[in-house]
Amino acid sequence: MTISDAGFASQGVYIPSPNFDSRSENEISLIVIHNISLPPNQYGGNGIIELFTNQLNPDEHPYYAGIHTRKVSSHFLIRRDGRLIQFVSSLNRAWHAGISNWQGRERCNDFSVGIELEGSDFEIFENAQYQTLENLIAALSKAYEIQAIVGHSDIAPGRKTDPGPYFDWARLDKINH
Repeated sequence: MTISDAGFASQGVYIPSPNFDSRSENEISLIVIHNISLPPNQYGGNGIIELFTNQLNPDEHPYYAGIHTRKVSSHFLIRRDGRLIQFVSSLNRAWHAGISNWQGRERCNDFSVGIELEGSDFEIFENAQYQTLENLIAALSKAYEIQAIVGHSDIAPGRKTDPGPYFDWARLDKINH
């Protein structure tokens, strides 16, 4: 896998999200790992795609009524089976981190790439997801000067818990060394 000069992964499917803007900085130095499932703890549906493309129907599930108007996105989503979806060019600022701080720098969206893993805080991630994540991190690290890989919980402690206790950070450490 490679990342093009336009910020797109050579593998996966591109589904454009309107929820992005230009970066205020050209630096891309942080990768933020998240988890998401819509409806909560259910996998394989279109809820995540619909949320990131502003098409979530509030009548489809009770949970959707409270989130369908949120304007959020991520650069990438890795499905349970390892399939990769890209919503925003890495060169643009996806709206994934919210109020955030990393090593004294606020607004992590300005200098990070967001990767969502289809999952939850309550169960392990699949081997296929780790394999795609490994390839994606390698490609991003080759394209940009990545200085750290963190969880959403690391940049928004007390507000966010993802990627959660079942994310295997030790496995990720093996990827990067």
